[in-house]
Amino acid sequence: MSDPTDDQARDAAADGDPVLDGNAAAGALSEIFAIELTAAVAACAGCGRRAALADATSYQQAPGLVLRCRGCEHVMVRVVLGPDRRWVDLTGVAVLELSIPAS
Repeated sequence: MSDPTDDQARDAAADGDPVLDGNAAAGALSEIFAIELTAAVAACAGCGRRAALADATSYQQAPGLVLRCRGCEHVMVRVVLGPDRRWVDLTGVAVLELSIPAS
């Protein structure tokens, strides 16, 4: 079963809309999380590939953003931006490794 967000992102890419890297998601993610997530290392739930979220392919032409694994194109992160709330789906990330700065 295909997710509508997946279809919208693929349609946007096919229509010539820009496909960016995961760094393009930094603004939306920083509104939700207190740490810089694009530097976090994520293990893809689809293929197990480990890389910084900044390495993911970012689609932002939907009512939010989608981050896909560069290895297998599996959807790793979905963020939907509403006027007064955010929805975050990380089910495509098997493990997220965060570096915490020393205090």
